[in-house]
Amino acid sequence: MELQPMVDSMVLVVTGDSLTDLKRLQAYQWFQTVDTDQSGFINLKELKQALVNSNWSNFNDETCLMMINMFDQTRSGRIDLFGFSALWNFLQQWRAMFQNYDRDRSGCISGTELHQALAQMGYNLSPQFCEMLVQRHGVRGRNFGIQLDRFIQVCTQLQSMTQLFKERDTAMVGNIRLSYEDFLSSAITRLM
Repeated sequence: MELQPMVDSMVLVVTGDSLTDLKRLQAYQWFQTVDTDQSGFINLKELKQALVNSNWSNFNDETCLMMINMFDQTRSGRIDLFGFSALWNFLQQWRAMFQNYDRDRSGCISGTELHQALAQMGYNLSPQFCEMLVQRHGVRGRNFGIQLDRFIQVCTQLQSMTQLFKERDTAMVGNIRLSYEDFLSSAITRLM
C-alpha cells in the first residue's frame, strides 16, 4: 500500500509498520504546516516559528540554525522533507530526554538536573561546570534554568566537542595538545 502526497516529487511511502508509518505521517503533516511558503523546504524563519519551548517562547536563532545545518544535505540553508523527517526524530528524542530530567516540570533544566542528564549520557563533568552552563545558557525568571532549545544546543555542542577531543586523543589518555589556532579552527568548524 502506498500513500502518495507529493512534495517536490518526494513520496511518503507506507511500510506496513504502523508505528513507523505514524511517525512518518506526523513528520509529513508537520512539514506541510511548517513550510508556510509551500516551497518544499523549511528555512530558518519557518523552523523558528514552528518550534516552541514549554513557556511558548520560540526556539532561539542559534539552536534553529544549528539544526538546519545538521540536517541540510545540500548546504542551501534549508531542509527538505527527508532532512525534516530526521530533524523530527532528533527533536522527539531530545524532548523525551529533557522531560525525563525536568523532574520538577518547570520547563527548565536546573544545574543539578543538567548534571544528572549529562552524567547519564556518559559525561564526567563537575557540578560546577554544569552550573556554569546553566548560568551561560539559562533563562532568567521564576524558573531559572535551561529551556529545551538551549538544552539541545548545549548537548549537541558537547557531543561535537567530545568527538573532536576523541579524534585528537588517539592514545585515549584524556589529554590532547593543540595549538591555539588549531583549537580555534576546530571550535569554529564544530560549533558555527
